[in-house]
Amino acid sequence: MKIATFNVNGVNGRLDVLLRWLDEARPDVVCLQELKAPSNKFPRKELERAGYGAVWQGQKSWNGVAILARGQEPLETRRGLPGDQDDSQSRYLEAVIDGIIFCCLYLPNGNPVPGPKFQYKLDWFRRLHSYSAELLELGVPVALVGNFNVMPTDLDVYKPERWI
Repeated sequence: MKIATFNVNGVNGRLDVLLRWLDEARPDVVCLQELKAPSNKFPRKELERAGYGAVWQGQKSWNGVAILARGQEPLETRRGLPGDQDDSQSRYLEAVIDGIIFCCLYLPNGNPVPGPKFQYKLDWFRRLHSYSAELLELGVPVALVGNFNVMPTDLDVYKPERWI
């Protein structure tokens, strides 16, 4: 199974790039982040014509996640990361495809440090860690896929000097 992740940075603005890449790479499962589109503006029909079923959680501006499956419809199992019922950011979506639980995530970047955005990121990480442990206890295959917004080495970011 070929699994891919793609921070699309605007699904509608880069739809032609996404469709061309899907045609060339032919991944079986794709997790998209940073849709930058509300749910009613997600390009479902265009993706279906390209051979992909999809589930998505859109949101205007920077957020939004989607899971695509080639030749089938993903079965959505969770929308939103548990642990904070007041969290309204579209950053987590979960679906089953071929017996595997796929968790598409888009972690907050946390800038500036220190501050409330960084604290939100740390809290989000804690929630993800806690929920991931629950998923592992299920005893079924699980894939955490997405944009973790973490840069452990200079190779993980464009122009690392900007992030010192």
